[in-house]
Amino acid sequence: MSDAEPSRRRPLTRRIDQHLTRLINALYPDERTRPGYTRLAKEIRETTGGALSGTYLWELASGRKHNVTLEQLDVLAEFFGVPPEYFLNEEVTERVNSQLRLAAALRATKVRSLALRAEGLSEESLDALLTMVNQARTLQGLPLVEDQDPDERGQREPDARDTDNTAPGR
Repeated sequence: MSDAEPSRRRPLTRRIDQHLTRLINALYPDERTRPGYTRLAKEIRETTGGALSGTYLWELASGRKHNVTLEQLDVLAEFFGVPPEYFLNEEVTERVNSQLRLAAALRATKVRSLALRAEGLSEESLDALLTMVNQARTLQGLPLVEDQDPDERGQREPDARDTDNTAPGR
């Protein structure tokens, strides 16, 4: 097994290639206009002042290299507008990916139009629209989309009321 195989890599570097590719695809959704790695490296250098070669970017994105430094992660994070933890912390990664999915969905004119028209509707009307959209997704064989905002699901941040005062030794 080579050291480039995901199962042999360290957990922190295991998914650098997936994260980088996802960010590139989100920033440049149209494959026809997506810059090559050399051009992308130039854009990164011009935007952030950080130097990464096109070859190195390709090696990272393809999983051939995974020995990225914290400085390089910081440059990538700055360029793509994500926190550096995006590359290292799966919780942060999932939160950012959720935001990327929303941004991608809002690029579609009809989705954006539907969202803008829903602004100002009552909670009951919004619930009815969500029910209709979920039904339409089911009819088309699409997976249901879970709400990502904990406040929208009625959840709250844990606080002192959540402390178990019945634990032994108390």
